[in-house]
Amino acid sequence: MSQFFAQNGEVIIRLIVAMLLGMVIGVERLLVHKEAGMKTHALVSMGSALFVIISEFLAIKYSGVVGFNPVLIPANIIVGIGFLGAGSIILQGNRLMGLTTAAGFWVTAAIGIACGFGFLSLAIISTVLVLIIFILLNIFEKPIKKFSGDGEQK
Repeated sequence: MSQFFAQNGEVIIRLIVAMLLGMVIGVERLLVHKEAGMKTHALVSMGSALFVIISEFLAIKYSGVVGFNPVLIPANIIVGIGFLGAGSIILQGNRLMGLTTAAGFWVTAAIGIACGFGFLSLAIISTVLVLIIFILLNIFEKPIKKFSGDGEQK
């Protein structure tokens, strides 16, 4: 068992960091009563990391195959996340809802991709910046919405 962790330690760390960073973003979403919370963001981030790790393994395994491009896997993560994000956007009356959730999925996927490639410091910095956007800008948006007459929501 210890040999398994010794051989796969870096991959395990990448997946765990991706999962934890997604969870941190999901906590903030839960605190502001959004539907997509810790589990969703953790899965998006860790799933993205997993796809990148798979593409790295495929690049090694098929390095001699002409025309094989493992970079297409991470590129298609963005397409899949776009589909997931589109499903979270709804129109209620004349209000468009879910755009921030969709954008959160998109950036959480990018954080997972960074973890998958082993860019853990980039992923951590990005997570901190996402939380700054979600938390600080939410604080600044409230008085602006009141001033603009849009404050009656929630």
